[in-house]
Amino acid sequence: MKYIQLILLFVTFSIAISCNTKTNQKITNSKDYSAFLNLKKNTSLEASISEYNFWKNKLKETPNQYPYNAKLAAVNSSIFQLTGNIKALKEAEQNLILANEKTNYNNAGYLRSLARNYISQHRFKEALELLEKAEINGEKLQSTNYMLIDVNLELGNLETVEKYLTKVRNFKDFDYLIRLSKYNDHIGNLDKAIEYLEASLKIAKSSKNKGLIQWNYTNLADYYGHAGRIKDSYNAYLNALKLNSNDSYAKKGIAWIVYSYERNPEEALRILESVTKENAAPDYHLLKAEIAEFSGKIEEKENQIALYLSKVKDTNYGVMYHKYDVLLYAEDAKSKTKALTIAQQEISERPTAQSYDLLAWSLYKNGDKEKALEISENHVINKTFEPEAMLHTAYILKANGRVEEASKIKQELLGAVYELGPLVEKELKSI
Repeated sequence: MKYIQLILLFVTFSIAISCNTKTNQKITNSKDYSAFLNLKKNTSLEASISEYNFWKNKLKETPNQYPYNAKLAAVNSSIFQLTGNIKALKEAEQNLILANEKTNYNNAGYLRSLARNYISQHRFKEALELLEKAEINGEKLQSTNYMLIDVNLELGNLETVEKYLTKVRNFKDFDYLIRLSKYNDHIGNLDKAIEYLEASLKIAKSSKNKGLIQWNYTNLADYYGHAGRIKDSYNAYLNALKLNSNDSYAKKGIAWIVYSYERNPEEALRILESVTKENAAPDYHLLKAEIAEFSGKIEEKENQIALYLSKVKDTNYGVMYHKYDVLLYAEDAKSKTKALTIAQQEISERPTAQSYDLLAWSLYKNGDKEKALEISENHVINKTFEPEAMLHTAYILKANGRVEEASKIKQELLGAVYELGPLVEKELKSI
């Protein structure tokens, strides 16, 4: 099972696209990306640390200057993105809380910054409360409206998303286009999602903002991959790396292509080894575990899972990795009930089709196939096009005697083998 990194963008998939992974041609070339692996210096991180020290000293000299707290938070957030160090994200939160307290939660910019931090922590309901305050405040309302689209999309409030998309409609605006793209992806219209993201890339390039261009390339690479455009996906990841040689997410994307499309686990692991040296995000260990399992290295698989579990024990992660926890615990006979508990918590925090899928899957794994089917029928089927959810639904349908429906989903999923990963290809045969 593919354990992909949680990020703000939820990428779904188009059933119409298929790709035969058994006869794939090699599209990657290690010469393209090897220069980006095992770098001796992380210039982006060095610049962020230097900036952090500058604002830290300024705040020490004048402790009452709360704008410095906001500056520190911004740098903390950059460090988190570069390193996956959760302490940096939590320190950013504390600095933003201080800035908001000093302004009595009446500064829309600080409210948005704290909301953005909470979104990174998957604390979506808290983020929504802050953004609603910022909306009442009215300062730079357009920026608040954009973030209200983000958080309502994460919470599955599609009617609200549509309302705000109408408010900010502007096909020449980067921020509008990327959100329209995310919305279309969410409802299963992948072609339109790609079209809008390609349009936003043109705007990003014209602005010459390297950060926006890099972000655009990595997200476009994801979409291309889900559409079966693997060569385009690979090139987009490479373009992101040319802008930032320390882009861990782009390196992980290339590793997935090498593993899932080209079936070269050794090279994929070589790439991931360089990633885990510069980024501490726990989910990289789950991808390593999957590749180890594919290679028949069960001891290494268990070792990587243990590394993941040791990291997520850190309470600073909060609910950020609950999805992965559910999927992991559901496969373990000793932890199946724990998976169910976490899945139920996810429903209360984030009642989306994806969360209900986790609940249905946990119920199925705990032997309650009838309740699992009820949850799937009411909250998952035809409400999400995510291949992983569809795979779970196929298992649940088959367990309840709905073999023909399960077989139909199985046929559709054969076109998503690249996205789901080689291990799932073997699973599909048993449905």
